Amino acid sequence: MTKNHNNTMKLTSYLCVVNLVILGICGGIYAFSGFDLLSFITFGSETAYRIFLANCFVSAFFTVYSMIAFKPFKGLK
Repeated sequence: MTKNHNNTMKLTSYLCVVNLVILGICGGIYAFSGFDLLSFITFGSETAYRIFLANCFVSAFFTVYSMIAFKPFKGLK
């Protein structure tokens, strides 16, 4: 049970980071070119756009929580 839980938490952390990287790429493209890639990906649907942004909001909080709770950089000096 514990090993499966750890693997699930690891997968969730990876998915959250990937989600934030995608948001960063879309934001960078919008900042440098003015083309709203996220709006293009969501086919102009404001609901889908907001759902993705809300998902990124939760992903950011989970990433911060996992960095505090699991201390992945504890052994680095």
